[in-house]
Amino acid sequence: MAKLSQLEKYYGKFHEENRLGTRHGRVEFEVSMSKILEFIEQIRENRENHQIRILDVGAGTGRYSVALSHKGFDVTAVELTKHNFEILRAKHEKVKCWQGDAQNLHFLENRTFDLTLVFGPMYHLHTQKERLCALNEAERVTKSGGFILVAYVMNDYAILTYCFREKHILESLKNGTISEDFHALTTKENDLFSYVRLEDVENLDAKTNLKRFGAFAPDGAADYFRKELNALSEEEFEQFVRYQKTICERKELLGASSHIVDVLRVK
Repeated sequence: MAKLSQLEKYYGKFHEENRLGTRHGRVEFEVSMSKILEFIEQIRENRENHQIRILDVGAGTGRYSVALSHKGFDVTAVELTKHNFEILRAKHEKVKCWQGDAQNLHFLENRTFDLTLVFGPMYHLHTQKERLCALNEAERVTKSGGFILVAYVMNDYAILTYCFREKHILESLKNGTISEDFHALTTKENDLFSYVRLEDVENLDAKTNLKRFGAFAPDGAADYFRKELNALSEEEFEQFVRYQKTICERKELLGASSHIVDVLRVK
């Protein structure tokens, strides 16, 4: 309950809808949407004249759910926090809304969805057991051959921004919240967010029955230089978005992104 209260308090003040409307948020949204539509086309190749069903777990205020619904897909959204859920439901869109936890989707039937998004929950799950539970639930409700897209916040983004840019490195080393090899050591009791490295994601995937299809960085370096993005003309900014779409799967850049999206396929 304490963790949920923290989440409610955070999302009661933090406006996710506004974040995805900023320039760095637009990069994340536009790149993610382009990849989502790409995977949907792959699903359609094997399911002709089939109504694509999408599940958005950790839907927030519905930025992706609503956009995908407007494109004609059958969308179901699940959101944990009451604040975000009420904003989503108040939009009165053609999105089926449930308030629920990514680790327990008991209200959804097995093998229902063609594509499942898990774009928020892993940010707040700290243990491998919790993360595996969320992945197993996503697998259970996703059809064979369907895709599961899972977002994570990256460890080195946190180290570079919080520890060095905001000058918390010495206190973090002293109080043991980062390891000697600069891995953020978060706990569900003390921290709202958790951070991972690529090897953490790969190790987690290896414990599932899912096939790893790849990964992409929806925002890349956008979060590191927000001011510079804001200073670009709209035409210049459009080229940055195009740039990120072009390089979003470059393996040598993934770990330095603020987020990655892990792409899994149900066998």
